[in-house]
Amino acid sequence: MKYIGLFVGLFWMSSLYAQQSAQYSQYIRNQYMINPGAAGAEDFMSLTLGGRMQWTGFDDAPKTSYLYFSAPTNKMTRGRMKRTYGVLRGRNTRVKHPSMRIAGSKHGFGIQLLADQFGPFRTFKFAGTYAYHLPLSRDYKLSFGVNAGLSSRSFLSNKAQVLSVMTNTGLYDATYATYSGNQSAQYTMDVEAGLYFYGKDVFAGFSANQLTGDLVKFGNRQTNFDPKIHYFLTGGYHFHINRKMKLTAATLLKYVHRAPLSVEVSVQGEFKDQFWFGASYRHKDAVVATFGWNSGKVLRIGYSFDFSISKLVRYNSGGHELVIGLMLGKDKGFAVKY
Repeated sequence: MKYIGLFVGLFWMSSLYAQQSAQYSQYIRNQYMINPGAAGAEDFMSLTLGGRMQWTGFDDAPKTSYLYFSAPTNKMTRGRMKRTYGVLRGRNTRVKHPSMRIAGSKHGFGIQLLADQFGPFRTFKFAGTYAYHLPLSRDYKLSFGVNAGLSSRSFLSNKAQVLSVMTNTGLYDATYATYSGNQSAQYTMDVEAGLYFYGKDVFAGFSANQLTGDLVKFGNRQTNFDPKIHYFLTGGYHFHINRKMKLTAATLLKYVHRAPLSVEVSVQGEFKDQFWFGASYRHKDAVVATFGWNSGKVLRIGYSFDFSISKLVRYNSGGHELVIGLMLGKDKGFAVKY
C-alpha cells in the first residue's frame, strides 16, 4: 500500500501477531482447516474450495483462498465380538446369543493448498494430513491428526513503505532496505497437530499450528518473521427441534502469544438437511451472518458476511467468505453432520 494513516498503520501492525493464521467464519462446516484431527471424520470424500476477503475496501487487507481434499481411507470397519451362550429358562437347552458388531477404528487423510496475503506478507502452503480415529463407543470417536507441509513466505516491498520514505525526509532506513533488497520466497516446515472428539450430536477439538516456529528471514540480515504457535479450541452441539429443523450452538477460541484471546460464538439452524442459516459474534471484531444450502447429495455452498465492529470499522465495509464443496461417495452410513 502506498500510504496509510498512522493510527491505521499501528493497528495493522499490532494485528500481525493475531493474523499469522488465516481466519475462517464458516469454521463449523470446515473443521479440517483448523484441526487436522477432523480429517476423515465425515464418511465421504470432501473436496472443498474456499475464498475469503477480510476488511473489504481497506488497501491490502487479508485475502485467503484454499483448496482441500479430505477422506477416510476406508468406510467404517466392523469388528465381530466373541459369541456368547446362554441357557433357556425352564429348559436344559444351550442357545447362542446373536453376534454383536461394533464400529472399528479408521484412518483419515487430507491434502491442503492455501494462499494467504496480509499487507506485504504473502504465504503459500502445501500440506498433507493423517488422522487416526479411535472408537470410544458405538456413537463416539476420538481422533488424533498431524498436518505437515511446506510454507513459502514472501515480503512484497511494493506493498509497504516506512515512515521515513513516505514523508520524503531522505533518511536511510536499514530495515526497509533489507526487506526490499530481496523478495525471494523463504521456505519453512509447517507442522500442526490436533485432537478431535465427535459423534452423535456433538463435536469438540483442540489443535495448534506453526509448531516448528522456524524463523523466516528476508534479505541478507537477520530479520525474521517469527511464526507464533496458534492454539484453537472448538466445540458444538446439535439440538433437534423437530424432524425437519436442527439448531447448532458452537464456539471457537483462538490464542496466540502477545495477542488478545479471540472468542467466537455461533448459532446455526438447518432445515431438512438442505438449507442452513446462522449468526456469529467474534468478540470486538465482527458480527457474522451465514447461509448456505446442499444442492442434492453432492454439492454444498456456503456464504458468510462479516460486519466489522473493530477499530477499523471506519476504514472497511466488512468481509466476504464463499465456500463450495463436493461430497463424494456419500451414503447412509455413519457420518458427521454439521
